[in-house]
Amino acid sequence: MLVLRLLNVVAPAYFLCISLVTFVLQIFVFIPSMFRDPSTTPLFSPALLHGALFLFLSANALGNYVLVIQSSPEDLGKDLNLGKGVEVADWLDGSRSPGSALPGTHFCRLCARVTQRHDHHCFFTGNCIGSRNMRNFIMFCLYTSLACLESLVAGMAYISATLSMSFADPLAFLTLLPHSISQFFSGALLSSEMFVILMLYLWLGIGLACAGFCCHQMLLILRGQTRYQVRKGMVVRARPWRENLQEVFGKKWLLGLLIPVQNVESSYRRQKEK
Repeated sequence: MLVLRLLNVVAPAYFLCISLVTFVLQIFVFIPSMFRDPSTTPLFSPALLHGALFLFLSANALGNYVLVIQSSPEDLGKDLNLGKGVEVADWLDGSRSPGSALPGTHFCRLCARVTQRHDHHCFFTGNCIGSRNMRNFIMFCLYTSLACLESLVAGMAYISATLSMSFADPLAFLTLLPHSISQFFSGALLSSEMFVILMLYLWLGIGLACAGFCCHQMLLILRGQTRYQVRKGMVVRARPWRENLQEVFGKKWLLGLLIPVQNVESSYRRQKEK
């Protein structure tokens, strides 16, 4: 448990550190290297378009990251009928009375609260993912993967120009790291260039991981399930996939794709207000 609590603190700091390094490399290294002669640079040059695209992806990733943290799943421990004599601590060992809780509710040890439609605890945000912040979490994963893959392409272009090498051969990227390590220890490669090469593989790993996780999460949403329900083998009521999407993304889903906006409120809160 102590290791999980430590990971809950270290993982967000690690993500913010990687984000800061990526921003610095893009703004002060990659983008300036694309400008050969700033005085003759056209308005819609590839460098300016690349910078605008990176800022758009970064703003959406960071904005949805903040909204995931701010839109914490509400604590239902005080509102749910846990049964006579049943305390919230009883959720630790899974003891529940029949009908004592809404389907999909779960007590998180790290957050110390009962949340509705609990999906999982995200260590990179230090928060539980539930009905209130699921859309922002999906958008965070999507734009993080796009920002990492875009940084990967820009970094490869920078390394190609700096080291005068070509990535036309698909095996060139796979053999880049071992060759760079040998050149670095022999003194033929600068530490800054080696750092950029290491970041290329880090961006590739994070980008593919976030993209795969986003696709898996979307598949569960289409089925109307959460990861917690799948893990516990819970049976969910079959509904059309359009209703499942609308429950998570809302009617104004297109707005959430373009700018970071607050997620839809949980169905539990809407029922409670009625």
